[in-house]
Amino acid sequence: MLKNFKLVTGLALASAALAMPAFAQDAAAAAPVPEKADTAFMYLATILVLLMTVPGLSLFYGGLVRSKNMVSVLMQTTVIPAALMIVWVVYGYSFAFGGSESPFFGGFAKLFLSGVTGESTSATFSEGVVIYEYTFIAFQMTFAAITPALIIGAFAERIKFAAAVLFCILWATFVYFPIAHMVWDANGYIFGLGALDFAGGTVVHINAGIAGLVGAIMVGKRTGYGKDNMAPHSLTMTLIGGALLWFGWFGFNAGSNLEASGGAVLATINTFLATAGAIVSWSLVESLTRGKASLLGAVSGMIAGLVAITPAAGSVGPIGAIVLGLIVSPICYFFVAVVKAKFGYDDSADVFGVHGVGGIIGALGTGIFTAPSLGGTGKEDFSIASQLWIQFVAVAITIVWGVIVSAILYKVVDLIVGLRVSVEAEREGLDLSSHGETAYH
Repeated sequence: MLKNFKLVTGLALASAALAMPAFAQDAAAAAPVPEKADTAFMYLATILVLLMTVPGLSLFYGGLVRSKNMVSVLMQTTVIPAALMIVWVVYGYSFAFGGSESPFFGGFAKLFLSGVTGESTSATFSEGVVIYEYTFIAFQMTFAAITPALIIGAFAERIKFAAAVLFCILWATFVYFPIAHMVWDANGYIFGLGALDFAGGTVVHINAGIAGLVGAIMVGKRTGYGKDNMAPHSLTMTLIGGALLWFGWFGFNAGSNLEASGGAVLATINTFLATAGAIVSWSLVESLTRGKASLLGAVSGMIAGLVAITPAAGSVGPIGAIVLGLIVSPICYFFVAVVKAKFGYDDSADVFGVHGVGGIIGALGTGIFTAPSLGGTGKEDFSIASQLWIQFVAVAITIVWGVIVSAILYKVVDLIVGLRVSVEAEREGLDLSSHGETAYH
């Protein structure tokens, strides 16, 4: 009897041991695995955002400055993103998405991408759907690369190259990464408030716009500002750059859905329509106020519409996107044509007037047009008043943090390397004085 019991027990244990690999395989199979379609979609979105930066932003800003400063702008919009890509993998990703439970800081757990492998994954907005972590890292890296580069348009034509690069690295460290964590990380403070920012209204555009305004004031006006002719030297270049920005922006907005689903399609059509509305409304405003619609105005409206729809791309309906585009351009135009002249600051490429103001309008507009009654994707109990207040708080936090920290960082950079080139170097042009070459021969 005992002998039979031992035999049966032994057979049972052997069977269990043989079955364990099968159970392990079943458990592994149950773990979410990235879909090839999502991987391909995010790959495309990521390289589209790079297209926004080089050559998109480079040509857009380059055309807006005088020809003697074209190379300096191209250098800044090339070197700064490159430097930030390295910073991102060394500590930026960890500071923003390192897994810390802190509402303000991502932590040190993923310094140098510690723990990240070719098989590790990141969650998306759909339960049970994941993408490769390297995919998420690369996509977010392009955001971290372009955002500081946006700032340099505010003080173009008079800042030292070393100062621009150093400031952008420090600014990303102490402004961009903390705000990105607060807004986009599940443990972030602003995320916890319930703020909606699909692709970067606060994190990218308000953030950069505010830093640009502070920089324009602290760096000071260009020599001869208000007296010399400082018109854009190539509106052709500016249009090409703006068009590349619009094209790449589909990666920016649709890619923020993190998967190839209906949310990405909604973001895509909204990116078309809000931009179209803003181009038309800026041209109409110029026709009414100046008697002529300008190409510079149309391209400015293009960027204003793209900025405004960025936080709202995944949550408003197509008609709401058009309305948002129609609204944003007259307000941005007022800041560019009236407010800037009234207060006398020299924002060379209207970074604050378009990105800062457009980002604020977009962030607040998201709180309105996400309402299902207005065609948005909000829940049935969505409250415009409540969401609008949350959006306002998110905007206010971004502005206050950006103003204070940016001002400190400009002062630090000024003490270390100095912010401005000499008057002689500025008059000669930064192409020759800073880089020893010219854009045109």
